[in-house]
Parts: sequence; structure tokens; C-alpha cells
Amino acid sequence: MVVALLAVALGTAACVSLPSSRPDIPDGVPPGAGTPQPYFDINASGRTADLLIDWATPISKSTRIPVTALTAYGNAAEIQRQQHPECGIAWTTLAGIAAVESKHGRHRGSKIGADGDTTPHIRGVALDGTRGNLKITDTDGGTLDGDKTYDRAMGPFQFIPETWQRYGVDANGDGKASPDNLDDAALTAARYLCVSAHGDMTTPAGWERAVRVYNNSRQYVLDVRDHANAYSINVRY
Repeated sequence: MVVALLAVALGTAACVSLPSSRPDIPDGVPPGAGTPQPYFDINASGRTADLLIDWATPISKSTRIPVTALTAYGNAAEIQRQQHPECGIAWTTLAGIAAVESKHGRHRGSKIGADGDTTPHIRGVALDGTRGNLKITDTDGGTLDGDKTYDRAMGPFQFIPETWQRYGVDANGDGKASPDNLDDAALTAARYLCVSAHGDMTTPAGWERAVRVYNNSRQYVLDVRDHANAYSINVRY
């Protein structure tokens, strides 16, 4: 869960070296990049993620990631590749985070629409300082997360309102940035992770530093790593 603006771990992130929890899954960091998404015109009109359906379909069959979610991850990775190639973020990392955060937008029975919208909306618990959570009083008047007392993490990538208001972008061509849309959330996550990695997610330290923005926990880093590495070899995790 993204709980603060640029709340990266202090100092140099330690490289992950523990073996994967499944012997058939690689344990490298950064995780493997997986089947590369094809080049497309990122400035085309409409939902550019739809241009990746042929790429995503076979990967979906082997990984059980919904096609619409996969196209959102590939779309975000390709946009970043063309606009900020120095970052090197792969779609597998985005998929790993979304798997841990929301089961690829399917948490508690949420459904993914053809446009990438997830319904019903996925909301985290109130960040009221209990149960090990940070205390974050309302920052958006409840407009985004529906809570006028405390902030809640939102959508398939679990952004808090303050972070979304600063970084949220439209990626499905409907003219609005929504944390409940997989396209928008995936591209926002990709950009946010690249900033958090100090511009380079191709090194172990940079990758881990970025992932810790979501949850500053070694176990979380390992969970994301294992999901991403599984997807990199087209297997389900």
C-alpha cells in the first residue's frame, strides 16, 4: 500500500538474497522482465492498452492474470520505456505489486471492466493508527476514498488520496485520472516507482527502494519479487 509521499526506506536498500518460496521460481532482483510488450504508438487515441491484447492473451492463459490487467501493466511499462527508458521498469514488477495489493483488481470479488475500471471500488481500512497502520486524517474530504475522517488506500494499486492527487494520471483515454482504473493506476504506479527508485529500477538497490514505497517490509519485497519472477517465466503464482 502506498502510505506516504516518497516514503522510501532510509539509506541504501539491502539486496534481496533469500531463495524463492517455490523452487521452480527464480529469485533474482530485479525480477525478470518477462515477455517484452511490443512497441505501439503511446499517443494513439482511446485505450492504448487494447493494442496489447494479442500479446497479453497467451500470458494470461499461463499466469491466470486477467487479460485486461495484463494489458494495463504492459501499457504502463511501454509508456515508461518510451518516455523514461533510463528507469527500466518491467511489467512483471507492476503485476507483482498488483497481485499482492489487490489480486489484480479482483479483491473481495471486484470485477474488471473492458475499460480497466474495477467495481465495486477497492478500499483499504481506515488509516486511523490502529492495527499497525499509520494515522492519516482525511486529506480529500472523502471525495476520492469515501471517508471524511481518515484516508483509505484506493484501487488495485492501493494509493492514498494525497499521493494520487499529486501523481495520478489518465492512461485509458477517458480524460480523467481514476485510482479505480487499472490503466490509470498502473501508469501512476510505474511513474511513482521510477521516481522512488531515483530513476533506475535496473539495480537491486533501486528496485527494492522503489518497492518499499508500498510497504517498508522485507516480507512484502519478497512477496512482490516472487510474484514478478513467476510471471517473468509465464507461470502462475
